[in-house]
Amino acid sequence: MPPRPLYQRPHDKGRRFRLIRLALAVVAALLGAPAFADTVQWTAPQSPAQVRLSFAPVVKKAAPAVVNVYASRVETMPRNPLFDDPIFRRFFGGQGSEDQRVQKTLGSGVIVDPSGLVVTNYHVIEGMTEVKVALSDKREFEAQIVLRDPRTDLAVLRLKGGGNFPVLELGDSDALEVGDFVIAIGDPFAVGQTVTQGIVSALARTQVGISDYGFFIQTDAAINPGNSGGALVDLDGKLVGINSAIYSRSGGSMGIGFAIPVNMVKSVIVAARQGGATVKRPWLGATLQSLTKDIADNLGIDRPTGALVVTVAGEGPAFDAGLKRGDVITAVDGQSVEDAESVGFRLAVKPLGGAATLSVLREGRTLSLPLKLAAAPEIPPRDALTIRSRSPFQGAEVMNMSPAVAEELSLEGAADGVVVASVGDGSTAAEVGVQKGDVVVAVNGQKIGTTRDLEKACAERARLWDLTIKRGAETIRTQLGG
Repeated sequence: MPPRPLYQRPHDKGRRFRLIRLALAVVAALLGAPAFADTVQWTAPQSPAQVRLSFAPVVKKAAPAVVNVYASRVETMPRNPLFDDPIFRRFFGGQGSEDQRVQKTLGSGVIVDPSGLVVTNYHVIEGMTEVKVALSDKREFEAQIVLRDPRTDLAVLRLKGGGNFPVLELGDSDALEVGDFVIAIGDPFAVGQTVTQGIVSALARTQVGISDYGFFIQTDAAINPGNSGGALVDLDGKLVGINSAIYSRSGGSMGIGFAIPVNMVKSVIVAARQGGATVKRPWLGATLQSLTKDIADNLGIDRPTGALVVTVAGEGPAFDAGLKRGDVITAVDGQSVEDAESVGFRLAVKPLGGAATLSVLREGRTLSLPLKLAAAPEIPPRDALTIRSRSPFQGAEVMNMSPAVAEELSLEGAADGVVVASVGDGSTAAEVGVQKGDVVVAVNGQKIGTTRDLEKACAERARLWDLTIKRGAETIRTQLGG
């Protein structure tokens, strides 16, 4: 006799029959049909509306405001020396010593303002110089990049020309619950606008590693390459998230997709409407660590939820609020927080000005601390510049460190000095291993305090470069040939 499948278990046939009768009676009661002890009366549907279930009304409302985003840039590449051979140029028309290659990206976006503001993912337009947007009605517009926010993986475009565009109404991501139906709209694999449906699989997903503010809506609605920047909408046809990433082993959907909550998107839209190229958010002025079971046990806390305060800056909102090292933040304005990333999200979605209330555990007591919602100060001024002289830092953009710069670059515990903000592709700095976030301490024995100090040190010719760099908690000293 073959073994039974795992989902089958031995059971009494009489008991099974009684359970079936009970289940039919419950279903009949839910459908409004009379149910009796021994009989179940079924009623046929009286109209097509009673048997039709469709998301079409929601899609008709939302789809016109979901667009395709095409971004590109022209890259100049060194040409193979063979192409400069006179005979090759004579027969194949080769000219010059460089080739040009066009790099393209494809994604989706959402129109959020009738004047033509479009929200998409930052990674869709990262490094791109030309952007075009195609609407669902086949109209196409060139677009200007007006705001980039890599910390949230969001960007805002403005359509050139036209007006009175269809808009997707913004919802409230905090009102979502696990199990709610949601619809994803975008342009996967460039096949054209596509709609998929699923449920909210989880909320407040952190530790995903996609962006600095990791606090995602997880859904099983199919999301694939090309859906990035597209809409996640609820059954009221309101935007609740911007589809951003998937977990996949094959490159396609596996039923685990992540969307940026619309409440985070709102702060980016406000900044773009006010003419900002970047987003300024409230600054805590403290470093946090998510609780582990061991830490919770040592603090006498039942569950490892909340954020442990590791350090507090000598000046800043946390210091002024009375936050201390060893405190555990458990809620922001009454909304519980599970970890350090949750605290960052809850503060990031709040407007500057005013105050928030932190619920804090300190030595077994619960405290409420008022936190001023202020932006990180830029003192000293960043004085950003790109090193152009022949040196190991050639092609690197550097800035003076400040709380604002440290916040932008996600540098915890950084105090002063000169930091590398970006490294040009193919530059000398990239070739020698200089990285974004490196703090330049000294060059050839000269202490580097400002960007002008570094510019001056790099302008001096040297056969040997002696560099001291701080990378995270590690101090690196290296020597490079000139």
